[in-house]
Amino acid sequence: MLPAERRNRILNQLRAAGAVRVGDLSELLDVSEITIRRDLEQMELEGMLERTHGGAIFNQRIRLEPLFSEKHRAHQAEKRQIGAAAAQLVQDGDTLLVNSGSTTLQLFRHLTGKRDLKVITSNMSAFVEAQGTQMELLLVGGSYRAQSNSLVGPLALLSLQQVFAGKCFIGVDGVSLKYGMTTPNLQEAEVARTMIERTRGQVIILADHSKIGVVADFVTAPLDKVDILVTDAGIHPEYVDELRALGVEVVVADG
Repeated sequence: MLPAERRNRILNQLRAAGAVRVGDLSELLDVSEITIRRDLEQMELEGMLERTHGGAIFNQRIRLEPLFSEKHRAHQAEKRQIGAAAAQLVQDGDTLLVNSGSTTLQLFRHLTGKRDLKVITSNMSAFVEAQGTQMELLLVGGSYRAQSNSLVGPLALLSLQQVFAGKCFIGVDGVSLKYGMTTPNLQEAEVARTMIERTRGQVIILADHSKIGVVADFVTAPLDKVDILVTDAGIHPEYVDELRALGVEVVVADG
């Protein structure tokens, strides 16, 4: 089998399973584990995958940001589960920083019953969700961005420089072992990064399984800035192990 054909079969396995192990590929393709490791190394250089201790995980790049309405419709059940699990990490009296996104929207919907919360956010959907609650809501200001239904720009960044929070909840478009948290839009990345910098306590990432292994153009933060990832049961166990090995606590919401 030619190397190109072998690597194509490896890529097909990755697309189907999400992750592969060196030993399994060696047996499947009837080549040595050294050959497989060389293949994985070359494929990682070409941006097709991310190597792990025992194999590799599929790597998907996104360049165009979907509309907020499209994000809102995707993986709704998983996002509700993530929002409920994330709300369990919030205590009465907390001050939170929360960015834009359809998954962070679900967090707002599960904060009912919490007392004396102060929430500083760029998420315009929070304005509706906070009505009738005991939440003190502070919008960061700035320019309205319809694509993400959020507030961004210099004024948003300036207002964030005036606050601190005990926890932040950040929605992202991609979570990568190698590249960290990413998003397709520079302004969104700047707001989320600033929120992380203004957090004195836990940095909590909210991402459903479809965001795992995805890389977008702009870095929000590296993984060493993250304390907790809240995701759903669709995440591949190999990725959970790798994240935990890097010191990230993984909370898997299961409904």
